[in-house]
Amino acid sequence: MNTPTHPTITFIGGGNMASAIVGGLLRQGHPAGALQIVEPWDEQREKLAKQFPGVSLLATASADLRPSDLVVWAVKPQTFKEAALASQPHLSNALHLSVAAGITSESMAGWLQTQRIVRAMPNTPALVGLGMTGLFARNGASTADRALVEAVVKTTGELVWVNTEPQLDAVTALSGSGPAYVFYFLEAMRDAGARMGLPPELAYQLAVGTFVGASTLAQRSDAPPQTLRERVTSKGGTTYAALTSMDAAGVKPKFEEALFAAQKRAEELGREFGR
Repeated sequence: MNTPTHPTITFIGGGNMASAIVGGLLRQGHPAGALQIVEPWDEQREKLAKQFPGVSLLATASADLRPSDLVVWAVKPQTFKEAALASQPHLSNALHLSVAAGITSESMAGWLQTQRIVRAMPNTPALVGLGMTGLFARNGASTADRALVEAVVKTTGELVWVNTEPQLDAVTALSGSGPAYVFYFLEAMRDAGARMGLPPELAYQLAVGTFVGASTLAQRSDAPPQTLRERVTSKGGTTYAALTSMDAAGVKPKFEEALFAAQKRAEELGREFGR
């Protein structure tokens, strides 16, 4: 294994989230030779080889894996158990970090035969270094383990710790799935702008810029969102007309229902694929 400054990190799964973390680590100066990825799909391995020269790539977890300080589980919930049982004999003494939705640390502890487990719920803006990740550490994860996880996750953006594992299902509903909600509204704003006579690409540029600007304003302001909304809304004005229309359609409570549906599905994934 490498020194604590440059720990050996193994990724099981080489999809978008693994790529985001690997890219973040490399930008921060982590040596490519201290990273290895297990990715069964030939086409994806070829893509990773071009994207990350020097990173070790394997088709399966085997004795060829170097001893690891940290293993990042970036697999789909439905394939986690199979991958864990196949990989466990080759990953002893490692800290384990999972970015899979729903799969509980209890299930992971049984499959991997360790209590050194941290669960994470990141989101896709990690691909551009602006991710938001929720973290939960099992009791077997030490202070040093948590510090290592933080150092790795911070290469992709911001992070928060939650006190209880079920809270990660709420994190999944809010920030894990959250980028899709933003893209959903961006689609609607682009399409509405086009129907109003704007070129679609111009409407999209306006929509994206508005989301970026409003989010940055909210991030930098001490005011709650209600106050920020009220500052844009003049009685009888254009914003008032739009918000009144949305309120009449029940957009806010329906949107809240959608978040609860995402939270419920995260819970279901744990029960469905965690046995």
